[in-house]
Amino acid sequence: MNAKQEKKIKGLRWWIVTLVAVATMINYIDRFAMAIMWPEMSEELGIGNAGYAKIMSMFLVAYGVSQMLSGKLYDIVGTRLGFVISIVVWSLSAALHGLARSVVSFSLVRFLLGVGEAGNWPGATKSNAEWFPAKERAFAQGIFSTGTSAGSIVAPPLIAILYLSIGWKITFMLLGLLGMLWIIPWWYLNRALPKDHPWITDEEKQHILGDQALSDTPASTERVPGWGELLTYKQSYSVIISRIFLDPVWWLFVVWLPIYLHNKFGFNVKEIGMYAWMPYVGAALGSLFGGYLSGYFMEKGWTVNKARKWAITLGAIIMFPSLIMTAFASTSAAAIALITIILFGFQISMNNIQTLPSDFFGGGTVGSLAGMGGLSAVLGVIVVTNLVPVIVDTSGYTLVFLMGAGLVPAALLFVFLFSGEIKKVQLKEPK
Repeated sequence: MNAKQEKKIKGLRWWIVTLVAVATMINYIDRFAMAIMWPEMSEELGIGNAGYAKIMSMFLVAYGVSQMLSGKLYDIVGTRLGFVISIVVWSLSAALHGLARSVVSFSLVRFLLGVGEAGNWPGATKSNAEWFPAKERAFAQGIFSTGTSAGSIVAPPLIAILYLSIGWKITFMLLGLLGMLWIIPWWYLNRALPKDHPWITDEEKQHILGDQALSDTPASTERVPGWGELLTYKQSYSVIISRIFLDPVWWLFVVWLPIYLHNKFGFNVKEIGMYAWMPYVGAALGSLFGGYLSGYFMEKGWTVNKARKWAITLGAIIMFPSLIMTAFASTSAAAIALITIILFGFQISMNNIQTLPSDFFGGGTVGSLAGMGGLSAVLGVIVVTNLVPVIVDTSGYTLVFLMGAGLVPAALLFVFLFSGEIKKVQLKEPK
C-alpha cells in the first residue's frame, strides 16, 4: 500500500495528546496508590510519617534528576520511543512495591518509580510542541494535564476498592499492568512526526507545520543548544526558578492530602477513597480552562506574551487567598472545597508555565528545558516535603498551608522577572 492509499485519521493530533493524557492518568494512579493506602499500611509495617517522608524524598530525588535526563533522552530518541522507555520502567517499579517491607526497600522501588515517571512531563511538553501550533499548545498542555487530575480523581476510589478487596500487595502488582497495556495503542498510532506521518490529513499537516512557531521541530536544521548554553539565557530561569516555588504547592496535596485527612479529620482508607478525589476535579477544570483561556486570547489578537502572563497571574490570584483560608479550615468539607479551588488555580498557572519552553526555544531544545524545570521543581518539593512532618509535629497544619501561600507570589515574581517578552529566543552565535 503506497502513501496515497494509506488511511487518513482526522484530528490525529488530538488522538496523540489524548494518549499522552491517558499515560499521565496511569502515572498518577501509580504514584498516588501508596499515599492512599499509607494510613493503614503504616500501621502494619510500623513506619511513621518521618519514614514516609524519607521514602517520598527518594522518589523525588530520582524524579528530579530523571526529569532532566529524560528531557535529553526524549530529544535524542524522540517522543515515541521515549514514552515507551519511561512507562516500562515506572510500571515495573509500581508492581515491585508489592514486595517491599521496609523504609529501605520502599525507598528503592520508589526511587525506580521516580526514574520512570519523570519522563512523562518533558515528553508531553515535547510532544505538544511537535503536534500543535503555538496558539493551541496551552490547550493541548491542558488536555495532557487533565491526566494528572483524572488519575488523582480515579485513584482514591479505585485504590480503596482494590485495597479493601485484595490488600495492598496485590493492588500494587495489578497497577503495574496498566502502563504495559497503554504501550499498544501508542506504538500503533504515533508512527512518525506530523511531517512524515502516513495517516495525517493534508489539512491537519498544513495547520501544524504552517505555523511559524513550529518550524522548529526536531527535523529542523536549527542549532540545538545544550544544557550549559540554556543556562546563559535569562528566559530559561523563568521556568527553572518559578517551578522551584510553585510545584511544592501541588505536591503538598499529592504527598500529604490523604495523611492530612487522616490526621486532621480521622479519615480511614475507605473515607479517603470517598473524598480525596474531589479536589482534583478542580485541577482538571483548571487544566482545561487555563489552556483554553490563553489560546482564546491569542485568537482575539493578544500576543503570546500577554496571554501567557495573564493566565499565570490569574492562577496565582486564585491560589493565594485559598491557601490562607485552608490554613484555618475547621471542617473536612471546608478544607476539601478550598483545596479544590487551590488546585484549579494551580493548573491555570502551571499549564502556561509548562508551555514556556516551547514558546522560547525550538523543538530540539524543549524537552531539555522542560526537564531542567522539572529538576529544579523537585528541589523545592524535597525541601517542603521534609519540612511538613517537622512543622506538623510542632505547629500543626496551619503553618504548612501558610507556607504554601507564600510560595505563590514568589513563583509569579520570577516568571515576570526573567521571561521578558515571551517570544522565540534568538540563539547566540557559537564561538
